[in-house]
Amino acid sequence: MAIDAEGRLIVCQHGNRRVIRHEKKGPVTVLSDNFKGQKLNSPNDLVLKSDGAVYFTDPPYGLPKNYGDPQKETPHQGVYRVKNGQTELLATDLGGPNGIAFSPDEKYLYVANWDIRDIHHTKTLWRYELTADGKLANGKVFFDFSFTDGDEALDGVKVDNAGNVFVSAPGGVWVLSPEGKYLGRIAGPERPANMAWGDADGKTLYLTAHTGLYKIRTLNGGKIAGQVVR
Repeated sequence: MAIDAEGRLIVCQHGNRRVIRHEKKGPVTVLSDNFKGQKLNSPNDLVLKSDGAVYFTDPPYGLPKNYGDPQKETPHQGVYRVKNGQTELLATDLGGPNGIAFSPDEKYLYVANWDIRDIHHTKTLWRYELTADGKLANGKVFFDFSFTDGDEALDGVKVDNAGNVFVSAPGGVWVLSPEGKYLGRIAGPERPANMAWGDADGKTLYLTAHTGLYKIRTLNGGKIAGQVVR
């Protein structure tokens, strides 16, 4: 979920296979449910760019049989953009795109990749460059989590105002520098799946886990409600 600059809630409906926006007075607007007539897989996570465009990931995890589900219509697991009412396919090189976040200057887009088709369950964080028109270029592995034990997903991603990347990965939330250096790990009672910046100064990181909601104060804080809070 995300909140846009007008205070409207935008949601990936994993099971309904669409991205929607809750308008202020009740109605729901469908922002995207297909690409060129092919129904989306199961939108998983999204992030808003400063120009209002919605970037989202579309793995097949919400389909009963995942990659081999007969309801799957697209041949890829895409990263998309919704802008001016149009759904654009930006990348197809990830087997399981999941968490997604911009760098503070919006020069880069980070995407977590959790591909469960191989026995090792590939877990890699990718970084794309953004072109002048907001499309993606030169996608590369930014950090490889495949050495971690277990089958836990590489899930939500958030970036603080200093450009440090917070990634939900096996063992907790891993914190990486803008250069891809491991800085530390947040380990709590449960492994969080996703995160959001909150409180008036944006410096509290809220973490959703399987049975609980947690929070932790951070030094830099991050973007909330479409604006950077410093």
